[in-house]
Amino acid sequence: MPEFHWHPPGGQTLSLFQEDCLTGLRRRLPESSVDVVVTSPPYNLGLRYGTYDDSRPREEYLAWLEEVALEIRRVLKDTGSFFLNVGGKPTDPWGPLEILLRLRPHFYLQNTIHWIKSIAVSEGDTAPVTFGHYKPIGGQRFLNDCHEYIFHLTKTGQVPLDRLAIGVPYQDKSNIGRWKAATRDRRCRGNTWFIPYETIQSRERERPHPATFPVKLPEMCLKLHGLERVSLVLDPFLGLGTTALACMKLGLSCVGFEIDPHYFQHSVDRLTAFLHSQPLFGRRYGTL
Repeated sequence: MPEFHWHPPGGQTLSLFQEDCLTGLRRRLPESSVDVVVTSPPYNLGLRYGTYDDSRPREEYLAWLEEVALEIRRVLKDTGSFFLNVGGKPTDPWGPLEILLRLRPHFYLQNTIHWIKSIAVSEGDTAPVTFGHYKPIGGQRFLNDCHEYIFHLTKTGQVPLDRLAIGVPYQDKSNIGRWKAATRDRRCRGNTWFIPYETIQSRERERPHPATFPVKLPEMCLKLHGLERVSLVLDPFLGLGTTALACMKLGLSCVGFEIDPHYFQHSVDRLTAFLHSQPLFGRRYGTL
């Protein structure tokens, strides 16, 4: 099966495999070898993937995802973080929660993060200003769906986080110094993350995968865990390689699996293009 490896000077590595994730996890990763998992599995919403059937019977889907989660638990360190991005749809809102309940015997739910794709903000009597993008929903029953979940799962529920690594400035600067913890102009962002998609002109060319997330999402997950405590990142559902791209940007090692040959090749092309776009490519990154 096709593979992509990148081992520049300095220790950072990237290993991607066109392979079923269950097979790959069992063959290639030893127990307790991964620090952070950032991934987004198929949601079983009937999306049009290349080779994967996204309309499986619910029990079959949940059993399969639990099997993958058990392999993730095996390779995850006791101090590791598993960031699981899942979404639903208005006609089937229970999907993400059923996944979470299925994983409850195997993980602690340490944090629930809400990824906000679009939001309307108003202040006082001013007209609302909309930021971000969403797919409009027709009819009169449902609100437009503008968010997805990021479940932060751990093996102990006690994993420390670098909250200020993705912190935000205080709006009221008088808070600085008011409490012992407020020693600088930086506070915890909280569990609501506004991360909009970039505007695209062609879905086939710029976002050929039907379910992607912006590169800022895995970047924030990795920073939140604490970059100094990350030796290896895993994405078992690589898709277009967004988690791997975030690792490249942050100087972290990553291993990923993608079963679909079209998506795998697109991720390789995307990562290669990023590497060649960097200054001093040959000396800084080595050769591919």
